[in-house]
Formats: sequence, C-alpha cells, structure tokens
Amino acid sequence: MSLKPLSKLPQTPLKINRALLSVSDKTGLPELAKALHDSGVEIISTGGTAKVIKAEGIPVKDVSEITGFKECLDGRVKTLHPMVHGGILARTSHESDVEEIKELGIIPIELVVVNLYPFKGKIAAPNVTPAEATEFIDIGGPTMIRAAAKNFAHVSILSSPSQYPDFIDELEEKMAISFGTRKKLAKDAFSHTADYDSAISNYFTELIEEEPVKQFNISFPLSQELRYGENPHQKAAVYGDQNEFIDCFHGKQLSYNNYLDVDAALNIISDFDVNEPACAIIKHTIPCGVGLADDLTEAYKKAFSTDRVSPFGGIVIVNQELDVETAKAIDEIFTEIIIASEFSEASLALLTQKKNRRLIRIKKSVREVQASSYRSIFGGLLNQEADLTPANPDDFKIVSKRKPTEQELKDLLFSWKVVRNVKSNAIVYAKDGRTLGIGSGQTSRVDSSEIAVAKAGKEGLDLKGSAIASDAFFPFADGVEAAAKAGAKAVIQPGGSIRDEEVIAMADKHDMSMIFTSKRHFKH
Repeated sequence: MSLKPLSKLPQTPLKINRALLSVSDKTGLPELAKALHDSGVEIISTGGTAKVIKAEGIPVKDVSEITGFKECLDGRVKTLHPMVHGGILARTSHESDVEEIKELGIIPIELVVVNLYPFKGKIAAPNVTPAEATEFIDIGGPTMIRAAAKNFAHVSILSSPSQYPDFIDELEEKMAISFGTRKKLAKDAFSHTADYDSAISNYFTELIEEEPVKQFNISFPLSQELRYGENPHQKAAVYGDQNEFIDCFHGKQLSYNNYLDVDAALNIISDFDVNEPACAIIKHTIPCGVGLADDLTEAYKKAFSTDRVSPFGGIVIVNQELDVETAKAIDEIFTEIIIASEFSEASLALLTQKKNRRLIRIKKSVREVQASSYRSIFGGLLNQEADLTPANPDDFKIVSKRKPTEQELKDLLFSWKVVRNVKSNAIVYAKDGRTLGIGSGQTSRVDSSEIAVAKAGKEGLDLKGSAIASDAFFPFADGVEAAAKAGAKAVIQPGGSIRDEEVIAMADKHDMSMIFTSKRHFKH
C-alpha cells in the first residue's frame, strides 16, 4: 500500500453529486435534505431516515435499490455492501480506482451523513439488560463513518447535527466543500467513533467486573477553553460535563484554579447533611474554616472565625439555600465565588451587584456519581476509588480509658469530616461545630499541629476542651502530648502505629478520650 503525504492528497473543493444519509438522531435532517436536493444532490437513505426525507416531499432512493439486496436480520444489515462502501472508499483522483468502480458498476458517494444509535443514553437508563444494551451497538454506522473519514480527500462526512448549519452555508455559497472543511469533519468523525467505542468497551468492562481495568479508556468533550492554567504562561482547557453538577449563573468564566477550588468545595460540603446548616471556606483547595450551626449565618461566622485573613478572595460554600442575612455577612469581604444549593431572591439582589463575582448553584452532589479519582503522572495516570464514603461512627473504636462525652463525640465526628479534606499531613482542632485551627500540607505531623495551634492563637480562639483529628496515625506519643498541652481533650485518628500503646497511654495520662477509626485519609 502506497502512502501519500497530506500535501499530495487532492485539496480541491469537492462537488457533492451523491449523498448517503442514515441517522439515528433526526435533528436538522429535513433542512439538510432540502439543501442537498436544492443543490442537485442525489440522496440515498435507509429506513426511518428515508421516511423523514420523503415526508418533506424530497426525492430519495432506498439503499436497497443501490445494493440490490433488502435489509435483513431485523435491520442489522443495511449498508454493509460493496456497492455502498466501494462508493465511499473510492479514490476518485486515482485513475485505477475510477476504472475499477466503473467496471463494477459502483457510483461514487461524496457525502456520508451518519450518527449512531444512542448507546450511552440506553445504558444510562435504569434496569437495562445486556441484551437490550447490545442491540444499541451500531455496526454499519461506525463502518460508514470511518470509511468516509478515511477517504476525506474525496468524501465529506457529517457525524453530528451540530455540523449541518455550517455545512449547508458552505454548500450553498460555494456549491462545493473545501479540503480544510473535509479534514476537520474527518477529525470530528474519528473522535465520534472513538468516544462511541470507549463507551462500549467501558460498559463491557463493568459487565465482567474487571478489576483492575486492563485498558483505561476515557473520552470527554471539550467543555470550554480557559484563559490560562495555574499560571498565565500555561495554556488550559476543561473537559467533560461540569454543568451536570453546577450552574455558574453569574460572573466571569471560571478559571483553571477556580475549577480546582470548586471541586474541593463540592467534596467537603458533600460530607454534611443538608438538614444541618453547614458552611466551608476554601482557599487554594484547602478549607480555612468550616462551621455548623442552627442557621447559615452563624455557620458562616464560625467558619470565618477560624482564619479571618485567608478567606479574602476565597470560596464560600453552603449546603442550603443562601439567605440574605448570610449573604450580607459574606459580602463584608471580597469573596470570589459563592456556592449554594439555591439563592433567595433577596440574596441574589445583593450579590449580583458585583458583576465579576461568580455565583454557583449546586445541581448534583459529587457523592452521587464520583466513584473514582485520577491523577496524571509520568507515563500515564493513577486511578483509585474516590475517598467519599461517609464516616460511620459504628466503625469507630474507643481505645482510651475515658469514653468521649456526647459533645466530644459530635466534635470528633465533625473534625473527622473536615480533616479528610485537608492536605496531608493534616491536623484539625474543633469544638462546638466550628474549626478552631487547621494545619495542612506539612512534611511533619508535629509541624501541622503547631501551625493549627498557632492559627488558633492568632485568632484568639481557646483550644481548651477541643477535639483534635489527624488524617493518619500519630507515630509518636509526643503529638498527643502537644495536643493535650494545647487544651485538646479528645482525639480521633486512624490508629495503626507500632507505637499505638504509647500513644493511648499518653492520652490516658492526660485524661483524654481517644477514638480509632481504622481508616486513613491521606490527601496529596
């Protein structure tokens, strides 16, 4: 097989004489068929597509008239025939191809319009059986799309109704389709079939419960191009469907860093029951304060009091409808993004006065669908189960002589929910539904604890009687001793150190209650 460089392929505009239309999604089909007919194009079609075109009074030839063979096997075989694929794959700039198809009675097809059975939509429906799902695996469609895309030098391929308007405009204006347009349409076609095949492969991977997955397939459409990445000199874009989870309905476009912070905010707020007003303030993906209270205003004030410097320019997220009193409190300083499940009319009237401030409505909790997390590394990526399983107090083990009081249990559970969202090494002091000090991202657990204590002291917060949470075990007893000296009376940690007995003994020495969760929450 001889290979031609792209520059040697025919790059002249392509006149459309004959088109094959066979689509699952009929959106825009009448308009496209009319434009083709008005341009003198012969239209070939199949089944339901042909019915729609005929209903518009547009002449159409059934594909069986071309193949001389009726569709069979309940419509499974319609277009898989040399008279069809020979017409699509023929290189009409090659004299040998032209002579061969003439001898075989094959007429070239210059336009293929195909979109595929909605496999993704089918498997997303509840209680779909494998037998039902596999009936939505398109065979003839991808074959025609790939054939036309491969032969883009001589054929145009439309694989989405969104492409029709521009195609019609170019056809009507120039009566031909440019090489550049055909090349782009071919790229889109291969992206379409790759996405389709990825969905099928992933479905069968789940079907056979393969772990770990032998081949990692991912296919996300471009959501939007971003102005830049973490820094202005870095190009960036976001992919997927963020609109499934949020609605950014006011303010500027979210930036790369905004998306990271919003993701962190959505994760931490998902830990708190919507029946108990909660607020978290995020800066650089780390919570700088979290509060629980009887109302959102008090919850915000508790969160803000943890660190009154860091929230400037940060993100505030709440788990209920944002009322105007809470909005007024938040509005006292510059807050870049405010996220809530809903906004009262009065709060919107206040907050929308600042045009650049982003307001985001939560549409779906990340906990509902986010089963895995991924990190890019050299040569590939890491995959793990998302650390979103709610803490279960029934799994906790009291290891100290003194049992925690009812209030201490509340403080311990609250601090445990927060610490899992803090970068390791992570330490959180909390009391009465509020964080008092947060230490994060240090190479030493002692350093993180000292930072948490220092932050509490800077804000004039008393750690006496507080609970302390550690994302991983205390490797030495000195960490617990330092917490006791700072005023903590209750400790929650995974446990699992070879020095657990020494650590427990230190807690008992200071009359501290201590819980082992047996679950670590490293976050890197």
